[in-house]
Amino acid sequence: MEKYNHKKIEKKWQEKWDKDKPHKAEDFSKKEKSYLLIEFPYPSGDGLHVGHPRPYIGMDVIARKRRAEGKNVLYPIGWDAFGLPTENFALKTGVHPKEVTKKNTDIFRKQIKSLGISFDWSREINTTDPEYYKWTQWIFLQLFKKGLAYKASVAVNWCLSCKIGLANEEVVDGKCERCGGETEKRQKEQWMLAITKYADRLDKDLDDVDYSEPIKIQQRNWIGKSEGAEIDFDIKNSDRKIKIFTTRADTLFGSTYMVLAPEHELVQELKSQITNFNEAEKYINDTKKKTEIERTAEGKEKTGVELKGVTAINPANKEEIPVFIADYVMVEYGTGAIMAVPAHDQRDFEFAKKFNLPIVEADLVDMDEVIEKVKGKKTIKYKLRDWVFSRQRYWGEPIPIIHCDECGPVAVPEEHLPVELPDIKDYKPTDSGESPLSKAKSWVNVKCPKCGKMGKRETDVMPNWAGSSWYYLRYADPNNDKALADAKNLKYWTPVDWYNGGMEHTTLHLLYSRFWHKFLYDIKVVPTPEPYQKRTSHGLILAEGGEKMSKSKGNVVNPDEIVETFGADTLRTYEMFMGPFDQVIAWSTNNMVGVRRFLEKIWRLQRKIGDGSDVILDGTIKKVTDDIEAMKFNTAVSTMMILVNELEKTKEISKNTYEKLLILLAPFAPHIAEELWDKIGNSDSILSEVWPKYDSKKTITDKAEIAVQVDGKVRATIPVSIDDDEDSVKEKALSNENVKKWTDGKNINKVLYVKGKIISIVTG
Repeated sequence: MEKYNHKKIEKKWQEKWDKDKPHKAEDFSKKEKSYLLIEFPYPSGDGLHVGHPRPYIGMDVIARKRRAEGKNVLYPIGWDAFGLPTENFALKTGVHPKEVTKKNTDIFRKQIKSLGISFDWSREINTTDPEYYKWTQWIFLQLFKKGLAYKASVAVNWCLSCKIGLANEEVVDGKCERCGGETEKRQKEQWMLAITKYADRLDKDLDDVDYSEPIKIQQRNWIGKSEGAEIDFDIKNSDRKIKIFTTRADTLFGSTYMVLAPEHELVQELKSQITNFNEAEKYINDTKKKTEIERTAEGKEKTGVELKGVTAINPANKEEIPVFIADYVMVEYGTGAIMAVPAHDQRDFEFAKKFNLPIVEADLVDMDEVIEKVKGKKTIKYKLRDWVFSRQRYWGEPIPIIHCDECGPVAVPEEHLPVELPDIKDYKPTDSGESPLSKAKSWVNVKCPKCGKMGKRETDVMPNWAGSSWYYLRYADPNNDKALADAKNLKYWTPVDWYNGGMEHTTLHLLYSRFWHKFLYDIKVVPTPEPYQKRTSHGLILAEGGEKMSKSKGNVVNPDEIVETFGADTLRTYEMFMGPFDQVIAWSTNNMVGVRRFLEKIWRLQRKIGDGSDVILDGTIKKVTDDIEAMKFNTAVSTMMILVNELEKTKEISKNTYEKLLILLAPFAPHIAEELWDKIGNSDSILSEVWPKYDSKKTITDKAEIAVQVDGKVRATIPVSIDDDEDSVKEKALSNENVKKWTDGKNINKVLYVKGKIISIVTG
């Protein structure tokens, strides 16, 4: 029998799949549709590392299983290719972003295909393709026509070195994350999208979708719905008032001071009344250098300045109370001002202790009653703010607006879309803070579509979030030049049945795409109010030792090297076996050896095919079937490993038993499964085989697979019987080879056994 040669086998079947296209989805098939989605990758110049394919493989396992169950599966791929990293790389190397993007997508495509992921490549999209971003621009115009896209002056983080606006997350300790240079807050005219008008629906409609609970919590926290009241505090010797929003009007009698955000407009309006304005102004300027994250961090030391000469009147008890500015209050939240009740709020308590302010326990009163007494108004507020949609850079979708002195901002006529990004040589940031596109005079200076006089194109571009907010819709009909997708295709394919992505994208990207989808639903472009019926998340793969993989640390593991040495099937199966799919886990190349041996065992089993009786596989089939759908891929692989170990002990196995094993294996290791299927005499592809059924009466057993945790992380599973005593189960766990890797040389402090469920080992 020839040896298992992964290089030869994987090349052979990848070429055949490329030619035969067995993974192509069929529009309007009578089969039950199953639309599975990953977050399409950003093609960076470094190519994939072994952490990137984890979600692709996980959803591929589900896709392959569902095809075998007779479903019409759409599992598409594309490129989220606009963005700052590509532009920065282009600036550093002198290679145009368009060329960089082409090179990077070619690398990613080749790497992904080498892993045997069953994407429908016929629907491949790219956000930088004018035929794609034509429809991104079209959606923007519909938002503009409905008053949901508008221009406003807002504060942005500005990097003095990069000469570009940064997101809060891109600023650390007041410095640019990318160059380490100083940043400051600047007021700039920006395009905004009125996502706040959808805040209530974005919150409420989470009840109607199958999202994991942590995702729903993150979405709701970001939206930040609060029911409360607006109450006015008079300012002594002034006709101005301080309006606050509170969810705890019942604590009003305990308010002993007030705090304004440093940017609050009242600070400037009361300038003549503030006797220490110079001190206040210095604090305001210092605050401009801080990010929102730094200002609101839990446990951060409280700072502030009392506005001397200004006092407010508590409307509940008419007492005079001091007014401060402090950076822990944000102008964008609520009204940008708070009544401080230090006896009932931790942040206010910390501030009061630092500034020796009174801490008064309020006699709690009835909320409706107190609101009425102080002439307040019940209202609902959201932490969510409108979406800053402008970027002063080159590599992004042009915003299809022409500015006219006579007509104001005018939409580019739809028949003139796409407004293509001009191919300019000088795409460096400008000293003025304008987009590099402002230098492309022949592109900028155009006639106003409304009055015919000369106007200027908008030179800001869209953020990278734009193209990713609707890409799942384009997959339904990727070559349509009359609409973003045909209504019949959208009705057939949407909503997405299952969307898996990174936990880091469960706020902004997920929220933005839900917002765009709801808007498109309102204007009758899409047939459903929500884009995704189900949303799950995967954990990151860290480098060996538990650090994040990064080029600068030299700890990146290239999948090409792993595929060359161990094979794509080994990498696929290992990434599914290495730990629970939703948890963060460290990579270990050494641990791949065990998975490789598992596949070699299956390879050698072919020689045992004979007249042996069928093995009862109902329990294994049920376990693997259920675990795939539950994304418990590690225990599905473990179950097959147990079966293979049992089959190794037999003299002969039936062809039927071996075939069922190969069908179960195929979603995880498709190349070896396809090769063995062919070698044992089957003329059709294993991809055309039906997923095996099981008899539920034969799956009742007194045996179970239980997880073994070491210091809180699952490191193995072991088979136990309901009759096993506690000591023997603990001994079995401690002697397991995978467990020993994590306990050797350590003191075992505790071994806890929850019968039939889990063993937890705690080391010291």
